[in-house]
Amino acid sequence: MSVKLSALYSDSYVDIGQYRDQHFKGQLGEQESLLKYSPTLYVGNLSFYTTEEQVHELFSKAGDVKRIIIGLDKVKKTACGFCFVEYYTRADAENAMRFINGTRLDDRIIRTDWDAGFKEGRQYGRGKSGGQVRDEYRQDYDPARGGYGKARPIGADTSFVAA
Repeated sequence: MSVKLSALYSDSYVDIGQYRDQHFKGQLGEQESLLKYSPTLYVGNLSFYTTEEQVHELFSKAGDVKRIIIGLDKVKKTACGFCFVEYYTRADAENAMRFINGTRLDDRIIRTDWDAGFKEGRQYGRGKSGGQVRDEYRQDYDPARGGYGKARPIGADTSFVAA
């Protein structure tokens, strides 16, 4: 029995993940096709204080970066913990998925995922308070992501004890 090794090989770092943009205008199949060939990555779990220069320094190790779009709080217009990194080629973006996803930037483990391509307006957080939804109801204190969640119940304990 002959088995091709390439049939057994799966590059799970480059495979398209489960994330789909819920605000995508178009058919699911169209989004799938765009994700399959896109040179654009979504980068999450950034510190609110991570700069575009820091992102560029790290991601340029994987290839030539075309542009970086820092995610902004739609109310305050300040960084809110994510960005888009667009490469000139899909191959460079694949290198970033392989070698940068799960690494540390600004003392945080970042995660990357494929993006169908940046469109104006997507740089803004989609949470009710203007930032990211994941930061709305956070119960713990995270100084790199703005402290406590924005939608904490009134009377909730906001005391913080440093370790």
